[in-house]
Amino acid sequence: MSEIIQDKVNQINCLNEEIDSLYHQAALKLGVSDCVLFVLYMLHTNDGKCLLYDIYKLSGISKQTVNSAIRKLENEETVYLEKCNGKSKMVYLTEKGKTYTSQTAARLFEAECKALSNWTEEEINLYLKLTERYHADLKNEIESL
Repeated sequence: MSEIIQDKVNQINCLNEEIDSLYHQAALKLGVSDCVLFVLYMLHTNDGKCLLYDIYKLSGISKQTVNSAIRKLENEETVYLEKCNGKSKMVYLTEKGKTYTSQTAARLFEAECKALSNWTEEEINLYLKLTERYHADLKNEIESL
């Protein structure tokens, strides 16, 4: 493998870590844990409801940590869970949760939108296309490990 490719992999990994760090900083500024922010974000971007399974799958966070965050939010009467389709559970925002989300996850979403508003539509589409391609190619390589 060429040194150029290895350097680029390091650059990509560093940028990904720096982006993760920005989300951690956002959580700190908004006064919530990273996991709580992710749960609220998922609910915000899915009209106030989301399958618990999707939160597990998309977060990359352990089930135990997600469950702890959801229990905390339930105790604060921010979310509630309902069974749906057998064993599946749906997480819903309460009215109090909608207000709380508007003060936290919605502000992060707005910041993301503002950041991308500086890009052209072509730049956004190129970024998405290349990120999707890298994701698919990396997934294939990881599956063959």
